[in-house]
Amino acid sequence: MNAPLNHPLPLLDLDVLRTFVAIAETGSFTTAATAVYRTPSAVSMQIKKLEDILGRSVFARDARSVSLTTDGEMLLGYARRLLAINREAVSKFIVPDIVGVVRLGSPDDYGERVLPHVLKRFAQSHPAIAVDVTIDQSINLRRRMDDRALDITLLTNSYKASAIGAEVLLTEPIVWAGAKGGCAHLRDPMPISVWEEGCAWRAGALEALGREGRNYRVAYMSAHTAGQRAAIMSDLAIAPLPRSFLGSDMVALGAKDGLPEIGNYSLAMVVSPEASAPVKSVADHIRATFEVFRETGKF
Repeated sequence: MNAPLNHPLPLLDLDVLRTFVAIAETGSFTTAATAVYRTPSAVSMQIKKLEDILGRSVFARDARSVSLTTDGEMLLGYARRLLAINREAVSKFIVPDIVGVVRLGSPDDYGERVLPHVLKRFAQSHPAIAVDVTIDQSINLRRRMDDRALDITLLTNSYKASAIGAEVLLTEPIVWAGAKGGCAHLRDPMPISVWEEGCAWRAGALEALGREGRNYRVAYMSAHTAGQRAAIMSDLAIAPLPRSFLGSDMVALGAKDGLPEIGNYSLAMVVSPEASAPVKSVADHIRATFEVFRETGKF
């Protein structure tokens, strides 16, 4: 009786696994294609190749969404480990030996939405650099930069002014956010949720209300967007928020609701003039993150 032939198992392509992980994390072939610098059709071909090798479907697709199958969920853990081992091995040979600490500042709203993405990618490419994050109001972060207590910071700029030496990363409209089906904006005086002086969103909102002569009262104050959302969702108040902050359970209120247009604001980045190599690397990662957002609408 002949012994069975010992055929070697196929090798998984790390580039294909990188695409697979990007799709799993973004829930979109199109967004993942931007992240891995490929066309959507090339990404689809990579996943077909992967599924052909495994003989299993790794994604369940319909017209609106992409989700992992049971086999895809199992593969995701292996894929992340393989990519991590690859990064660790390659970094021993070709990644510049950059070490140090970067002192990074951010307002609360973007610290919550953006920094996790930036720091995750940065840690993968520069594992020897530590990032010390400070979350505070933009006015205080600017003072810290002036005092050289920070190396780099994000700032939400006023709807009328921009910080000196700042690089604008994003400009978008501020809208009146209300609960879907809510009626807070119909009350008189109208309850609003804002933060203290120095908040860029507050300044534009209060000036717009004053210009229109709209009667209002500050019913809720919070320095955190989570607190603002709580006030909105409970229909305690409406609040000025960037349009991209609106969730599916919120609506943007405008002229048809008797509310004035607030205007735009910008998010900017300030980098120390004496920036070291690690600081410049963090700045490049932040720029890349916002470039993806401008193209796809997702971080």
